[in-house]
Amino acid sequence: MRIPRFCIFCVIAVVSLILAACSKAEPSSAHSAEPERTELARAEPTRVEFVLDTVCSVTLFDGAKDSIYRDIFGRLREIENHMSPYIEGSDISRVNAAAGKAPVQVHDDTFKVIERAVYFAGLSNGAFDPTVGPLVSLWGITGDHPRVPSRAEIDAVLRLINWRDIELNKEQRSVFLKRPGMALDLGAIAKGYAADEVQAIIEKAGLKRAIIDLGGNVSTYGEKTDKSPWKVGVQDPLKERNDYIGIVQGPAQTVVTSGVYERFFIGPDGVRYHHIFNPSTGYPTNNGFLSVSIITGCSMDADALSTAVFVLGYEKGRALVESLKGIEAVFIFDDKSVRKTKGANFILTDKDYRLVDERGY
Repeated sequence: MRIPRFCIFCVIAVVSLILAACSKAEPSSAHSAEPERTELARAEPTRVEFVLDTVCSVTLFDGAKDSIYRDIFGRLREIENHMSPYIEGSDISRVNAAAGKAPVQVHDDTFKVIERAVYFAGLSNGAFDPTVGPLVSLWGITGDHPRVPSRAEIDAVLRLINWRDIELNKEQRSVFLKRPGMALDLGAIAKGYAADEVQAIIEKAGLKRAIIDLGGNVSTYGEKTDKSPWKVGVQDPLKERNDYIGIVQGPAQTVVTSGVYERFFIGPDGVRYHHIFNPSTGYPTNNGFLSVSIITGCSMDADALSTAVFVLGYEKGRALVESLKGIEAVFIFDDKSVRKTKGANFILTDKDYRLVDERGY
């Protein structure tokens, strides 16, 4: 069985850095920081579980009770049961099965995520498209038997991909895919929603601070005891997990990435095929990006935007980010250059890469 590689962002802390990524303790990288050492000493043990098709970890502080962890992972499983296209009877599997036939009533959370997905599809002119389900199934990159489809196969499923053919009825809370064979896949937005839901549970419980890592969707919550900024490492796309090229630092925020290293396979032609598809071509996006990191306050928005910007490419993607309030980005290219938006508090720490400023130097 092929085990997919997941996008990992590591909170720069001696133990949490590793547990948040893979639940195996090992020495931290050279840029771990004392403020996080102090903070982790006040934390409950990090809880790690496999849910949402990835490794999810949550670190709570302030003497958190086991019941809060149970609520968090129970909610994550509920979201998975509603939104996974691979679970029989889930909202998404029922919507997909009824494509071209009839609207399907879904849970409130599923409707909310689909509605937001449609918003970002329009905002990105289809670069982000939640109807890529047939394309995802055709390539099989997230499954056990990935393959390179023929051009004819790709052309056939491309006719089924169009976010404008999603019909939403808010009063009935129903979703209708207008053509038979269409299929939703919320893999590029549901995990972000889940991270926001975890944060809501933490806030309701009255906890002061927490670290949430849902397979690389990292959110820091609250304020550290010494008032210093949180630090989140950005994965080196060319190395193993936990190797980072720099850090994003700041107040409580979310950092989400889309990258070529997350899930991929090597084809018979020796080419690496990753899972971020261009909905207009039917192939993995190839525009010079290794990864795109989005920094903002809402993880669901960051999740969708990281995919949209990756597919759009640098010029259009950056323009989209800069048109939105409170959104920043870090772009890593295949020539090992790194760019960032003006307000991104990103510090490059890997000498193998070079930071290029806004003027292109």
